[in-house]
Amino acid sequence: MARTPSNMLPLGTKAPDFNLVDTVSDTPISLQSSKGEKGTVVMFICNHCPFVIHVNPEISRLGKEYQAKGIGFIAISSNDVENYPQDAPHLMKQKAKEEGYTFPYLYDETQDVAKAYDAACTPDIYLFNEGLELVYRGQLDDSRPGNGIPVTGTDLRNAMDALLAGDEINPEQKPSIGCNIKWKET
Repeated sequence: MARTPSNMLPLGTKAPDFNLVDTVSDTPISLQSSKGEKGTVVMFICNHCPFVIHVNPEISRLGKEYQAKGIGFIAISSNDVENYPQDAPHLMKQKAKEEGYTFPYLYDETQDVAKAYDAACTPDIYLFNEGLELVYRGQLDDSRPGNGIPVTGTDLRNAMDALLAGDEINPEQKPSIGCNIKWKET
């Protein structure tokens, strides 16, 4: 199980736009069409990574809770499905239903979106304000598979709460740790 950290895109970075197919609805979804009124979470995840599997229930819970407060949630898988067939779009659709995702789960076949976000691992989490400027990037919380720390979503939750309250978001942010994105061989 690889332990790859986030690259930590600079705060203030404008969210790169995208238009990808949602594996659940089989329709194209753009950043503009799925952003939240008060903020937007963009997560790079996948089906098979133990780190994502570990936090999936909390990701689903946070989505339901904060979408109701005006924060959009978007999940993207950019893994090479040729070498990692368990991350194929039809299985992404199944995973989204199993986990109760209330947000789109998009497939980045070209991996261009992951590159634009400088995503490195799964999960890799980004929070943008209403102007789509990066205000938080990094870990969900301190929990990792096997470390005995409960999954609470504390780090992302605190950032979203501060954003919604108009408070400053702590710039001291810890990178996420997870499986590396499975890049296609070139």
